[in-house]
Amino acid sequence: MTQQELIELLTAHPPEAFKTLRGTILAFDHAGKSATLGFAADRSMCNPNDGVQGGFICGMLDAAMAYAVFCTLGDLAIVATLEIKVSYFEITRPGDLRATGTVVRAGKTITFLEAELCDAEGTLLATATSTARVIRKPPAGG
Repeated sequence: MTQQELIELLTAHPPEAFKTLRGTILAFDHAGKSATLGFAADRSMCNPNDGVQGGFICGMLDAAMAYAVFCTLGDLAIVATLEIKVSYFEITRPGDLRATGTVVRAGKTITFLEAELCDAEGTLLATATSTARVIRKPPAGG
């Protein structure tokens, strides 16, 4: 599947969680094994202190890492998070956010990932590392 076909497929049929996060695909970098996603965080995602709740931030980082796997494989797969660690550096306010996920190392079934989340000004808000099990789809006709 070409990168454009993959983007079109993911854009046409986004997962419900991705829609909840108001996510969009900004870029895939096959050579860099990364995906950059945009998120439009709004007040519905905030805690009483007007900061985006940490679970939403974790979801954005997790999505970026999963999309990096799709980019690297050039196809959809099941990316089952086995472990995730998130570090929060700044309060994340509503607005346009950007998450970039990267495949650090891919094994046959276990993949190591990392991601970072920035605001529109480029301020680093949070990072994540993750270990995931990747279940590839069998080839067509097989």
